[in-house]
Amino acid sequence: MRAVVTGARGFVGPHLTEHLEANGDEVTGLDAAGPERFDVTDADGVRDHLADASPEVVYHLAALSHVGESWSNPAAQFRVNAEGTLNVVAAAAALGIRRVVVIGSSEEYGEVHADALPVDESAPLRPVTPYGAAKAAAETVALQMGRATDLEIVCVRPFPHTGPGQTDRFLVPALAARIARAEREGTDTVAIGSRTPMRDLSDVRDVVRAYRLLALHGHPGLAYNVCSGVSTAVGDIAELLAAAATRAITFETDPALVRPVEPPPLIGSAERLRAHTGWVPERTLADTLSDVLAAARTAA
Repeated sequence: MRAVVTGARGFVGPHLTEHLEANGDEVTGLDAAGPERFDVTDADGVRDHLADASPEVVYHLAALSHVGESWSNPAAQFRVNAEGTLNVVAAAAALGIRRVVVIGSSEEYGEVHADALPVDESAPLRPVTPYGAAKAAAETVALQMGRATDLEIVCVRPFPHTGPGQTDRFLVPALAARIARAEREGTDTVAIGSRTPMRDLSDVRDVVRAYRLLALHGHPGLAYNVCSGVSTAVGDIAELLAAAATRAITFETDPALVRPVEPPPLIGSAERLRAHTGWVPERTLADTLSDVLAAARTAA
């Protein structure tokens, strides 16, 4: 299968490309940081790149992806994440590309009451961050394009995921980097923020398997959660990382790392994904965290 991956040089893109190629797919990677200078806000450029690649399926990952940073420039979130998605799906429809897998986010759900958990795809979208709002808008314009044309749109709402290669602006690689530094420097104390927030956390390598399965078997016009269905406290994540360390690690709360407001727990249901594709996670959280720590040691 000929595939285009936008955002191919981000965190998820290389994992997806590797998985696609391992399954015999022919992949063209497009990224703003690559030699192709792919800019999702340039509608003509998007169309030219997709026309040159002539794919059967597009995996649209390219986005501004840091939730916290979305508050500093909400307009950029909508220009890149929503308008950029419109440019991709409009080009795909005009070129006769069969299918686009649009990568959204669990942030689209916003705050969900505890009695509504685990949340499934029938839940209303009530985003509370600029990032979540832009992703919800992207999903809306993509589905509209699918209804108006022959383009097959499959939307994905991945919950938090981690793995080797993720920047230390995110929780797990940040903790892993501190532990790797402690191992190198022979210290035993590592800074941590609040230990109580909960995360429904998956391995990026399980997530990209879901993306390919949805390209093959997902129902056009539907959205799919990709999640573990298990909520784990940040403190427990930290202890699992510490268990993989080469020395005894003690965590010490750093007030500077504690957010003023933590998001409420959000647990997802992947029942629709399982029913339509047979997907189940293959990697344990402990194995994932061990791999992230190993990558942090190499990067040091």
